[in-house]
Amino acid sequence: MTGNAPDGLTLTAQVIPKEGVMFQQLQEEAVLLNLDSGLYFGLDPIGTRIWILLSERQPLPQIVSALMAEYEVDDEQCKADLLKLLADLEEQELVAVTR
Repeated sequence: MTGNAPDGLTLTAQVIPKEGVMFQQLQEEAVLLNLDSGLYFGLDPIGTRIWILLSERQPLPQIVSALMAEYEVDDEQCKADLLKLLADLEEQELVAVTR
């Protein structure tokens, strides 16, 4: 796998949280709120960790490395799951993506 999502998102993209998105962590999980649309989006513990790394402006390959070090997941599955979540976040207008 080359790290491509169905919408063309790859690990070379730059992804950052959009302005106007509130993040509230509740124990290991989190909720995102897009203040412009009023949309809520829930994150599981791994999604919460990804959001924190995105907030720190970590490049996607470094996020993959961090997740593989912290969780029992293989490289291909990690990349696929990360790109799927990022595509979902982009669709919900929660992140800005520069391809």
